Amino acid sequence: MTRQRPLLLLLVVFLGAGAMALGRGPSAVADQAATAGRPPGTSYKSPAFTFNKITEGVYHAVGTGSLVVMSNATIIEGDRDVLVVDSHVSPGGAWALREELKAITPKPIRWVVNSHYHFDHSHGNQIYGPEVEIIGHEFARQQILAGKSINSPALQFYVGGVPAAIKGLEGRLAAATDDKERATIQAQLDIQRNHLEGTNAVKPTPPTMTLDHTMTLHRGSREIRLLFLGRGHTAGDVVVYLPKERIVATGDLLVEATSYMGDAYFPEWDQTIETLKQLDFDTVLPGHGRAFTGKAKLDHWQAYLRDFWAQAQKFHKAGVAWEEAAKQVDLRGNAVNYPGIRSAGITPNHGMRRAYEILDGKIK
Repeated sequence: MTRQRPLLLLLVVFLGAGAMALGRGPSAVADQAATAGRPPGTSYKSPAFTFNKITEGVYHAVGTGSLVVMSNATIIEGDRDVLVVDSHVSPGGAWALREELKAITPKPIRWVVNSHYHFDHSHGNQIYGPEVEIIGHEFARQQILAGKSINSPALQFYVGGVPAAIKGLEGRLAAATDDKERATIQAQLDIQRNHLEGTNAVKPTPPTMTLDHTMTLHRGSREIRLLFLGRGHTAGDVVVYLPKERIVATGDLLVEATSYMGDAYFPEWDQTIETLKQLDFDTVLPGHGRAFTGKAKLDHWQAYLRDFWAQAQKFHKAGVAWEEAAKQVDLRGNAVNYPGIRSAGITPNHGMRRAYEILDGKIK
């Protein structure tokens, strides 16, 4: 991962109130009153999501920043029900999506797909009752049951700093004298307090239905294919493919910018992207970032992966410690495709540690 995605996530996490400050509207979807079935972490100002229509009955749900959700979701309507890809970082995020989706379609959610096991894509699973099947790769179920979604360096990096952020905002609020500045800080503080409440309420909940390679759902005229194309971002990435609509939802196997590499498989990820290219699609709905068309970004990500892996092998062979290699690795040759790369080094450094674990034979 370069510095690009952490900066993007920090923008969402710490400046999420910006949309409201720019006039998104003060109507409160969530107030402090307890509501039956409502999980902690649902005090936010609407909307939490923008539902970008891709084609009839297919939407890409992207967080607005008023509620920290971290990942996108893909919404796919069938004839009688709805399938949602990914459940966000907390039960509050999943609840907000379910509630706001009612303005898009009256059909109930009956299927949830976890593209992989990471916390920001699966920690909303718990809000769904027995009427909803949660589908994921068998590896994802194993990892969640083993506590790997909640006990991970990635979660610590992206969420572990929230208490300190809250303390910092409280200090800034106490020192601020300008009313406009105080209102902005208070909005940011409310978002972070709600975020902490939501993530503290997580009870990791695994998929109830699993696949090893493929599964196909037929929901009326809608054919929905769930595919495991090979190891990459994790050992159990599932893409959701709509062959008729020529759309693929990729989770973090392929995102708009650069993807987290702390649980990656090098160089298998490169080959998995090559396999993904063979699908007949026009539109990609990534787990982070904006939807995009065409296959050029697949080439860009392969080039980045190859560059990173080649450098990691050289550092390892030279006996450079992985921590130092993470500071020295220079991926600026990929900046034309990933403008967020402005200097040497990767943040977080988990990707380099993972590369060394593979090279040392610790990861098979």
